[in-house]
Amino acid sequence: MKRIRVFLYYVAVNIVNTILQLIGSLGFLLYGMKLMSDGVQKSAGEKLQRALGLMTGNRFVALLTGLVVTMIIQSSGATTVMVVSFVNAGLISLTQSIGVIFGANIGTTVTAWIVALFGFNFDIESFSVPIVGIGFLLTTFKKLHKEGLGEAVMGFGILFMGLGMLSKIITLKDSNSLMFLTQFQNSGALALAVGVFAGIVLTALIHSSSALTAIILTMAYNKLLTWDFSCAMVLGSNIGSTIDSVLASIGTKVNAKRTCLVHVLFNVSGVILALIFFHPFLALVDWIVPGPVESNITYHIAMLHTIFNVITSIIFIPFVNQIAALTEKIIKPKDDETPQEYRLEFTGIKENATAGIIRAEKEISDMTDVVTGMFDRIQMGFTDRSQSFIDEHIGPLSQAEDYADQMHVQLSRYIIQCEHLPVNEKQLNNLSIMLQVVDELELMTDDCLSIGLLLERSVQKNMKFPQEDMDRLIPYVELARQFLQFIRININRHLDEDKLAMANEIEGQIDLFRKNLKKTARKRLESGADVKSELLYIDMVRQIEKIGDRAFSISGLLSQTV
Repeated sequence: MKRIRVFLYYVAVNIVNTILQLIGSLGFLLYGMKLMSDGVQKSAGEKLQRALGLMTGNRFVALLTGLVVTMIIQSSGATTVMVVSFVNAGLISLTQSIGVIFGANIGTTVTAWIVALFGFNFDIESFSVPIVGIGFLLTTFKKLHKEGLGEAVMGFGILFMGLGMLSKIITLKDSNSLMFLTQFQNSGALALAVGVFAGIVLTALIHSSSALTAIILTMAYNKLLTWDFSCAMVLGSNIGSTIDSVLASIGTKVNAKRTCLVHVLFNVSGVILALIFFHPFLALVDWIVPGPVESNITYHIAMLHTIFNVITSIIFIPFVNQIAALTEKIIKPKDDETPQEYRLEFTGIKENATAGIIRAEKEISDMTDVVTGMFDRIQMGFTDRSQSFIDEHIGPLSQAEDYADQMHVQLSRYIIQCEHLPVNEKQLNNLSIMLQVVDELELMTDDCLSIGLLLERSVQKNMKFPQEDMDRLIPYVELARQFLQFIRININRHLDEDKLAMANEIEGQIDLFRKNLKKTARKRLESGADVKSELLYIDMVRQIEKIGDRAFSISGLLSQTV
């Protein structure tokens, strides 16, 4: 009995030890991929962003762009998150985004080839340590300004370190402890279903189809997975990889949601086609890759991953317009584009700083629209100071101000969270400026509501103003409106010296108007005019000047962006 207990204890310890080593090696693998992707985005993120932003309407150029960007950053999830953010920001169209998604799916297969070519033919662990050392030196010597590249090199080394550890753990002698992954392999159609399901779930859990493909390659190389089951898992990982775009689409505009739907439909449809023609598909891969499957199964799996994404892209690329039309029928725009409750969730961004910044810029642009919309309402009150103005505009003004308060809180929190993503100094500076811009915009909404309430009070108290005094206010208000439009057009852009001089000139004109209007009001007070009316008039003049001051403050902040 004692021997049995000792034996069971030994087996339990062995299983727990194996599981912990698997988790540890997987952690090295995932962290290496994350560090490599983050490093590339830090060093080349803005160039990649510009490449996506300048993309033309040509679907083949879009496909090539998605392919190249994904090859560089080694993450189709990061690319699709950026695409969703770009569509949400209105920088690219839904049709353009479809080509990028196709290209991203092809680009992500590069990781499988790197692992297949280098992961099992060399003593990668001995190579990985010097690579990590080189990357560390690049990050240490700040004068080189290669911190991002250093992180990418370190990530590359850590990735292969984890892969080497994984390969040692996943061996034939450990197959009993991993039987839960392999017991369905010889079950025919059931094996394919289990393999696809496992690929979907595991990819969704670890948020990386590339990492799961590396694990599949390792297990297949150690003869723990059959050729058919490995293929089924790879196909499933393509569906699981859509989780990032799904999360990124939460709380976005209708076209961003459609872009996410394109990604899901494309990957699911491709997998269904591959399963229908599963054995002919595998035969095609066998014909392309020389030699028996058993002797070079890693090359076969990498080729299958590539051929699958290339063929599905070729099949669907002629139907880009039809796919876009289908998503437009499935996801209808809401009747009310301005919801009563503002929501901005920090989901789907993962560790993608570029996508986070794009989303923040879009929300700031929307907040600027809220401010200008409120100001347009109060401008009507100066030409139509009546009960109808109060009935039609004061309620919406109050709702818009409350909505802007929600934006202020959630957007500020979102920007602060973005600052903790892997950002470079330039991005960190711009995020800090964004926070201050959001503060100024929120204060502008307070000013707009204050002016609206002053107009309301003047009507309710039946205050009388000379017509020439109200006429003097109209060009003053129009000048403030022009300043707001200037901010609206240039928001999220760097203001050069010429534009800053233009902002300074408008601010000077507003100040001069304010002095003259207040001087006129004081003269009326001295001549015996109604005190309450004149003080309210001065308050309106002061509140409009505040809006000009805040617009000038935003101009100065935008001039500091890099």
